[in-house]
Amino acid sequence: MRSLRLRLMLTSLIVVALPIAIVGTAVEREGLDTLRREKQDKLFAFARILDAELGSGFDALLADLPSGWNDRAAAIRHLNEKLAGVTDRVAAAAPGVGVGYYSRRLDAIVTYGPSRDYAITVGMSIPRDHPGRRVMETELPTIEVGTLVRGPILNAMLPIVRGGEAIGYIWSNEFSPAVEAQQSAIDYAVAFASIGGLAIAFVIISIVSRRLSADVGVIVHGLAEMKRDLRSRIPPLRDELGDIVVAINGMARALFDAQSLNQNILASVADGIVAVDVDGRIKALNPAAESLYGVGAGEVIGRPYGDLFSAGASGESALLDTLLTGRAHEAVSVEFVRGKQTLRLNATSSILRDADGRRIGAVVVLEDVSERDRLMVQVMRADRLAALGELTAGIAHEIRNPLTSIRGFMQYLEDCESLEEWRRYGPLIIREVDSLNHIVSELLAFGRPQPPRIGLVRVGSLVEEMAFLAKGKSDARIEVLPAPSVPAIEADGEALKQALLNLIINAIQAIPDGGTVTIAVRADDTHVSITVTDDGIGVEAEDISKVFDPFFSTKPSGTGLGLAMVHRIVEAHRGTITFDSRPGAGTRVEIRLPIAQNDETTTS
Repeated sequence: MRSLRLRLMLTSLIVVALPIAIVGTAVEREGLDTLRREKQDKLFAFARILDAELGSGFDALLADLPSGWNDRAAAIRHLNEKLAGVTDRVAAAAPGVGVGYYSRRLDAIVTYGPSRDYAITVGMSIPRDHPGRRVMETELPTIEVGTLVRGPILNAMLPIVRGGEAIGYIWSNEFSPAVEAQQSAIDYAVAFASIGGLAIAFVIISIVSRRLSADVGVIVHGLAEMKRDLRSRIPPLRDELGDIVVAINGMARALFDAQSLNQNILASVADGIVAVDVDGRIKALNPAAESLYGVGAGEVIGRPYGDLFSAGASGESALLDTLLTGRAHEAVSVEFVRGKQTLRLNATSSILRDADGRRIGAVVVLEDVSERDRLMVQVMRADRLAALGELTAGIAHEIRNPLTSIRGFMQYLEDCESLEEWRRYGPLIIREVDSLNHIVSELLAFGRPQPPRIGLVRVGSLVEEMAFLAKGKSDARIEVLPAPSVPAIEADGEALKQALLNLIINAIQAIPDGGTVTIAVRADDTHVSITVTDDGIGVEAEDISKVFDPFFSTKPSGTGLGLAMVHRIVEAHRGTITFDSRPGAGTRVEIRLPIAQNDETTTS
């Protein structure tokens, strides 16, 4: 805890020292600014007093001098005699301050007080770059810091303006060292206050940090105990640290509960689960995995995952490949040899990451599908036998009726000697034979579909053509809804005609007299759809799932191969067909065909 206490003290001192330094700097700067403003105000106040004492200007003071401005030396002496007393009185009122007048016309210092110190400067001209010349030119008051006639000074200069013209300027100055001494006094006071504040803060921080580090030590020790046992608790503390302890104890309890829940879940999962670290060493496995591999968790934790398999086995590939490449696997079928038994497993693997997203290992879920595959084979065999039986029963039913009729006619004609009877029943026999031929032809067409002949098909034109053809076979009303621009598709036009004509005929046969068949064509970005709707008798709900089965029909004379053929044609074009019907409310059949056919579709 010493390092923590030291960091706390250093941090706290920095936190305290920074505002003290900022405040001290601000106070010092404000004090210096205040001092400078006070000095400037005082110096300009003296300059304005001298300006008021000058009255109407230098001309009035030289009025009693016979030579006037013509004799420069006499004029300087005359003005000095009249103004020296004024500058000396002002200088005497503020020790350390120097004041004086400068005449622009005479280009000379007229007086400089206190006279005892600066009388020798009377009559001198200021240099060409002296700030006083700028003051007389701009007629603006100016404050300057620098080395001038008197030496290093803070100099306030005020233009003497009479009659709208600067006739000279007045200065009031003070030595810079005196100003700097006052500034230094302010600096010392601020520094002393800052150091004193830091010393007091250090004592307080030392006491507080000692107590805080002790409380933090209790928390650190408690966390170390929790690392070994999540059921341990940190003793209660005061203030905010007490709230932290309560929160930590609560999180430890929640983590313990979650850990127990995870363990229970893993123990109850029927699939085997194995987790490894980044080096491929086993970190965890559940009871199902123990049973699958025939090992105990304590025997293999920390060992390489490959040790669970015999040489050359493929069961480890999914997990270790994921660990190596980062690529997840889903339901990869693998064989696992266990003794004399070969199991079929589905392996699903993925990367394990920590809360920061760093890779820490991989996990695999192993599902034993051996029994499921065996049962699936049996179910598929049973389904094929059932389908074969249903198909055989349908064929037998469809063929038996015409054969029964033929047998009956032949029995009747066997004892009949009348040629008229033969002529009467002969066409009926031929018609039944044709019916048998029709059934066999449709069965052959269904069983041996021709490869589609792909070409560009304009669906709108095909629908119009089939609707017109169907109108000639019925008195039903057939309505084709006008469609927007529908793109051509790549398809077998003749096969689509056969499918669409079957749908329209089925719809016509399902409606009573005066019914309507509606055909609509639509298109989106990927598909063209053809919808055939009728307002006929509809289909019972339990029969909808059978409408595409061979030899299932709700019509007494139907073979049940028409919709089965339509379904096969649509599937050959990679399309979909939906059948929606309600008894007494009609039927709606929709075919959706892709606009662009892929290579596999166009060549199959």
